[in-house]
Amino acid sequence: MFNAPQALKRLVIGKAMRSEELGETLLPKRLALPIFASDPLSSVAYATGEILLVLTVGGTAFLTLTPWIAAGVVALMAVVVMSYRQVVHAYPSGGGSYEVVSKNLGANAGLVVAASLLVDYVMTVAVSVASGVDNIISAFGGLAGYRVALAVGFVVLLTAMNLRGVRESGRAFAAPTYLFIGGILLMVVTGLVRVVFGDDPQAPTAAFGIHPAAGGDNLAGLGLLMLGLRAFASGCTALTGVEAISNGVPAFRAPKSRNAASTMSAMGILAVVMFIGVTVLAMTSNVHYVDDACQLSGLAGDCSTYTQQTVIAQLASTFLGGDNSILFYFIQAVTALVLILAANTAFNGFPLLASILAQHRYLPRQMHTRGDRLAFSNGIIALAVVAGGLLWFYKADVTSLIHLYILGVFTSFTLSQIGMVRHWNRALASESDPAVRGAAQRSRVINGLGAVTTALVLVIVLITKFTQGAWLAVLAAVALWAMMRGIRRHYDAVSSELAVEDPAEESAKPTRVHGVVLVSKLHKATLRALGYAQAFRPDTLEALTVAVEKDATDELRAQWDAYGIEVALKVLDSPYREITKPVVQYVREYRRASPREAVAVFIPEYVVGHWWEHLLHNQSALWLKSRLLFTPGVMVISVPWQLASAPRADRPARRAPGAMRRGEPVRSPARTAPAHRP
Repeated sequence: MFNAPQALKRLVIGKAMRSEELGETLLPKRLALPIFASDPLSSVAYATGEILLVLTVGGTAFLTLTPWIAAGVVALMAVVVMSYRQVVHAYPSGGGSYEVVSKNLGANAGLVVAASLLVDYVMTVAVSVASGVDNIISAFGGLAGYRVALAVGFVVLLTAMNLRGVRESGRAFAAPTYLFIGGILLMVVTGLVRVVFGDDPQAPTAAFGIHPAAGGDNLAGLGLLMLGLRAFASGCTALTGVEAISNGVPAFRAPKSRNAASTMSAMGILAVVMFIGVTVLAMTSNVHYVDDACQLSGLAGDCSTYTQQTVIAQLASTFLGGDNSILFYFIQAVTALVLILAANTAFNGFPLLASILAQHRYLPRQMHTRGDRLAFSNGIIALAVVAGGLLWFYKADVTSLIHLYILGVFTSFTLSQIGMVRHWNRALASESDPAVRGAAQRSRVINGLGAVTTALVLVIVLITKFTQGAWLAVLAAVALWAMMRGIRRHYDAVSSELAVEDPAEESAKPTRVHGVVLVSKLHKATLRALGYAQAFRPDTLEALTVAVEKDATDELRAQWDAYGIEVALKVLDSPYREITKPVVQYVREYRRASPREAVAVFIPEYVVGHWWEHLLHNQSALWLKSRLLFTPGVMVISVPWQLASAPRADRPARRAPGAMRRGEPVRSPARTAPAHRP
């Protein structure tokens, strides 16, 4: 029988894969780079712009600080990349910062890192997609009114691609990432050659002046320092996603650590070269990039309707033949595409980290389960839902979202490097080989430098961005930390409660089993339930009904006697016409009177084929089940009766491979509904 939902699922994510095929999803370096490094590589498209946005608060005068701030970002990138290369070699199991901190600084500190990273992964998706949509709008201004719809649509597309599996998504993302790298390098080389040979092309906004923000032209001393620190903090968005490779080491082909470290080095070199190139071109062509277009002086027409091009768009227009050239549209296309695909870094990092946390009982166990394509489907879907909600709430505005960004990643950077310093201290305490000690000491110096620098940046980011919206990211991380602690307490409490202390006592059988069949009318479903209950062979068995209407109860008694049914029929009075309460009260009183006996309650139910049939049948059994399940020593047993609308037994419902493994219900048009009103 054709199953439309399953057919659509297979079309979107492909055929299910066996567990034995997991090895086929491991990544070579050429695919690992676009999968795990697309975020820091793509940040080249907006990191320079974020620096300029802050500096133009004071007008054009403070743009001279740009090279110094960019140099600080480059130095920090080098330190962080070298530091995480040590993490990759020391902890190849894929836990990244979370594993490092948990093992060296304790579980609570590890949860701080985990919560920070999970929040940052969500922000990576939101910021990357919103920035990609910005670049599309820079080329096609008429799409500005569809900003949110485009952003959410791209999240849905990314979700579908990642549900197909890591390797397949890597193939899809490889070409755009490499085209982006090639396009940016082409633009940088072309621009530098033109500048060296005396050409002096100017950006489209170079002719505009900049109105300083209120008080921005009088900055000095502490105010100037804070402006520079804010610009540096915004430029540090170039470092987001650097840790993703350390989280994804298990996805690499062997030798895993060496391949992951090589990929991280390649990522760092490419990101630094492109970032420096874009920043140099922006300075030489006098790009003016502001938060509000009305800060620009010399605009023709209404400034509120002016669509400001991104820094990359202005540079492509300036150095590659104008904003109608093929190369301009090529740069815009690959930039928008790679920014959107940069969210893939989070789509790989978030599910991996969530799976590890679920394995450690800090998140629901479903997060640890692989889907049909051997991807962590539940984590992918959870990330997409939260990121899509943020894009909708903030209207896919990069400026609004960017303030929630990077705080989490520098929290994890700092704690991870401190944890690595402690790791090397422990290693040196037990190591006597001079060569090994020398390597450990060099690694400790690198991680120590990383800890100091990232801690300094964390303080800067916290001070400069907290009141602009970063407080919300802090609040989200704290709430997530508390939630994970609560989940762990719950799982620990359940494990403790279910732990076997005395096998003989825990496995003791009840002295007797008392069977109860709930009855509303005497029909085929009732007789089947009675027959099943008798086959169950309880020590005692009775039928139970509730006298809601006197005439109906009298008729049932007469039929019971006429059919000569041997099972005794007990009638419960219900002066207030309730059904659930008298049954539950009767069963509980029986249990109190005979605490060593078990009670088996048999409930006849209809199996219906259409959703609307549920509306035509009494749902009292659902209430009875929900109440009886909370009564110790009571088993609730459903006895189904298939109506004509339900599928025949020779046409069993189909289900996806792995559905039972994941605890999913059988997908079938058949539905159960209670066959009675006791």
